[in-house]
Amino acid sequence: MRNMYLTLAAAASISSSTFAFELTSPAFEDGQPIPQPHTFDGFGCTGDNVSPPLAWTDAPDGTESFALLVHDPDAPTGGAGFWHWVLIDIPASVSELPEGAGASDDSGLPGAGHHVPNDYGIAGWGGPCPPEDHSAHRYNFTLYALPAAELGAPDGATASLTGFLVNANALGSATLQGTYDR
Repeated sequence: MRNMYLTLAAAASISSSTFAFELTSPAFEDGQPIPQPHTFDGFGCTGDNVSPPLAWTDAPDGTESFALLVHDPDAPTGGAGFWHWVLIDIPASVSELPEGAGASDDSGLPGAGHHVPNDYGIAGWGGPCPPEDHSAHRYNFTLYALPAAELGAPDGATASLTGFLVNANALGSATLQGTYDR
C-alpha cells in the first residue's frame, strides 16, 4: 500500500481540471445557512452538533480515497481560521456520508475512514459556533480525491498538518460552502 506521507516531495499543488467533481448536501445549498441541528452545542451555541449529510459525484480518475476538511476562514484566530471537521481515508467506493457520520466514536464512518482532532479538540464533527455579533461566517466543506487508500498522516497529526498532506497529494477537490451567524 502506497503511503502518501512518504510521497510528499513528489506532490505539487492541486491543478485545475475538466472533470465535474461536485459536493452537495440535502441539508443546505451552496452559499446558504447551515441548519441549527448541525451547529455546535457549547460556547453559547445550542445546536445538536450532528454533522450534515453529504454526497459527491464525478471523482477524478485514479481516486483511491477521499479526505473531507471543513474550515471556517472567518474565525478570529489571527489568520489561521478554525478546523471543524477533518476526516481522512474515506474509501473511493463511498459517494456519500449520512447525517451524523461525524460522531466522535467513528461509528458512522465507512471502511477505514477516521477522524483527526478538530480545533475544538474533538475527533469528529464540531459544528459552527461563531462569536456573537460577528457577521456570518463561511464554512468550507472541501472533499479531496486522493491517489492512495491511506493518507499516512503520522499519529498525533494536527488538522493543519493533515490539511497540508491532503493538499499536497490531491488529485482534485470539490467544495460546498455553508454560512452561519448568531
